Amino acid sequence: MKRRIVPRRGLAIARKEMRHIWRSPINLFLVAIAPAFLLLTLGYVFSLDVEHILLAVLDFDQTEISRTYISRIAGGETISVAATVSNYDAIDARLIAGDVDAGVIIPPDFSEKLLGGEMPKVQVLADGSNALVGSTAQARISGASALAIRRMFPDAYAATPFEVRARVWYNPNLKSLVSMIPGLLAIVLTMPALALSLSLTREKELGTLEGLVATPMRGIEYLLGKMTAYMAVGVIGLLLSWALAVAWFRVPFVGSLGLLVGLTLAYYLATMGFSLVTSAWLKSQQTALFTVMMIFFVPSFFLTGLIFPVDRSKPGALAAATMLPATHYITIARGIFLKGTEMQYLVQPTVVLVMMGLLALAISVLAFKKRVG
Repeated sequence: MKRRIVPRRGLAIARKEMRHIWRSPINLFLVAIAPAFLLLTLGYVFSLDVEHILLAVLDFDQTEISRTYISRIAGGETISVAATVSNYDAIDARLIAGDVDAGVIIPPDFSEKLLGGEMPKVQVLADGSNALVGSTAQARISGASALAIRRMFPDAYAATPFEVRARVWYNPNLKSLVSMIPGLLAIVLTMPALALSLSLTREKELGTLEGLVATPMRGIEYLLGKMTAYMAVGVIGLLLSWALAVAWFRVPFVGSLGLLVGLTLAYYLATMGFSLVTSAWLKSQQTALFTVMMIFFVPSFFLTGLIFPVDRSKPGALAAATMLPATHYITIARGIFLKGTEMQYLVQPTVVLVMMGLLALAISVLAFKKRVG
């Protein structure tokens, strides 16, 4: 006679596993604390904003117009003059020492050409040892220069017959952290799945799984019980990470926290399902750690749209991104955090995560039955 699935057996496993998590400092750290700790670390690693540009200025013109020009381009909060020098060697020395991010050289005929209706050429020497800082410095100086000239000579240097005013929604200042932190949640919230995989392989190493053969416990009851415990404690890791993102990194949160928790459970289902599948075939914690890291961490940084958009023109890249749970959770997290996206617009990524989790759970139950049940 076929044995029935008894929910209370799974709940018993869940209660037992919850007690184990709370009593084990390593497990508790991995499930509840590690996501916030990793988010704090990775948040600074992936902070790509260049807040301020320091200039060294070499002014060969030495006129009121050239001084006004310098005060205009360096008069805001993003550019300032760190040094005024008298020759090229001094700029070179400042760039080598790292005291400045760029040098601005004003030619001797600067004011003469401006008064004559010509556009003089100002040289910018940017520090390319940091490509991001160098390119940002060039872009900001070019933009500030064009604006300064138009304001100094509004009649002679009207750049276009109309004015373009751009407005950026959801991240008005285009700060990288505002976009990166919600996306990084997909990376750090894989820690509960890692802890689950380590728990399963540890029981294999200790031989405690063999005792299940003599009990009426079914594989699905055991696996669901284990997963339930790690999902429940994993919510604590999510809430700590959310608080860190909002309070420490100042990421705006305009969506529903309840919706974020609910859809994170769908993400946990997918990631933990993958952990169950891999753990069914692994025998050591060391191998489980390496496998989960290779499946979740490394590809999720580069293939999911976290840093660069998914290349939809290449079927291989699109397929790889679609198979990773992080790709779909990044869409969910960024949408809820920054856009206040409601559930009706997140049905597709949520369904994909749930289907991934159920399929992985089914495979793991079959594999578990073959080896233990």
